[in-house]
Amino acid sequence: MGKLETMTKLKANKLVLVVRGESVEEALACSLASIEGGIKSVEVTYTNPFASEIICQLQNRLKNASDVLIGAGTVLDEGTARQAILAGAQFIVAPSFNQATAIVCNRYGIPYFPGCMTVTEIVTALESGVDMVKIFPGSTVGMSFIKAIKSPLPQINVMVTGGVNLNNLKEWFAAGAEVLGIGGEFNQLASKGQFERITEKAADYVRQCEAFRKSS
Repeated sequence: MGKLETMTKLKANKLVLVVRGESVEEALACSLASIEGGIKSVEVTYTNPFASEIICQLQNRLKNASDVLIGAGTVLDEGTARQAILAGAQFIVAPSFNQATAIVCNRYGIPYFPGCMTVTEIVTALESGVDMVKIFPGSTVGMSFIKAIKSPLPQINVMVTGGVNLNNLKEWFAAGAEVLGIGGEFNQLASKGQFERITEKAADYVRQCEAFRKSS
């Protein structure tokens, strides 16, 4: 799958589940429960020491699910990016921009979404071939920031993580976000083994997305 196809699917999916977990089993169960609920993009973070194994297992289990994307998160350097790509990650997400990571991702045709908080950071990322920037943490930067930066930089694709919930999801999209990352409440439920509740909550988020599509 090329970068363009991955980007098209990610933007169509609208939501990315950010999976942490304390074990392989917990992260897998959380991911699969969310996918069952309709969230088709999953970001497995490298805060979990088994992230590569989780990515690999998800890819093996979902190899026939053409609408599902599995990516890697909290990728701080090029070594981790390469490791994630070898495990099967289809996109790479980071809390900050790293030039060497951008080079590795471009080399292998993998979209890279670094966290940016200033116009200078965003422009540097764009000049390095970045396809989408992550506004993180969204709760700190705020919705008005997206509207402000899209005036001088209307060409950027924006992903927001941190502070996204069911109550403000439509507002984030209306502010200009193409993709929203969610995870805190899902990971809390996973830690308690409440995977059926995760599926229900995922379905709630998907319904809100569909409601926004119809209203926009």
